[in-house]
Amino acid sequence: MDKSHVKETMLALTEAELAQAEQKYQVFLAAARLERNETIDDSEQSQAEAAAELAAAFDDKAHDHGEKIAVITGIDFGPKEEVGPGAVAKIGNRYLVVGVSTAAFQCQEQDFIGISTSAPIYEALEGKTAGETCTFNGRELVVSEVH
Repeated sequence: MDKSHVKETMLALTEAELAQAEQKYQVFLAAARLERNETIDDSEQSQAEAAAELAAAFDDKAHDHGEKIAVITGIDFGPKEEVGPGAVAKIGNRYLVVGVSTAAFQCQEQDFIGISTSAPIYEALEGKTAGETCTFNGRELVVSEVH
């Protein structure tokens, strides 16, 4: 498995999410601006306030994605023997990439999902090696591979 390709894919997906959040932030920020030299009715004021709240939410999302990019960039994705940051563990038919949470994605014709070290499943998997099992949400999970 080419983990550098997995890292690049995660980085590209997160950068795309950052760009989308920044774009939406700009759209809602523009909608929140009112012309102060014109009369503003209650409806316009209300719409501007709603747009400002949405802009703030997308600004928060942009910061979250920026932090994820920093984490992905800083993690050592070198070979691993046990589940920890930078490891890729196969559980069932999916690979879990330890570092940051992501939506499911495909890379090298395999299914992946990113998990953060604060995810509850990480607590169950931390330190496990290939062939070991753990219990999560009442289910027995087998770690079939660690990369």
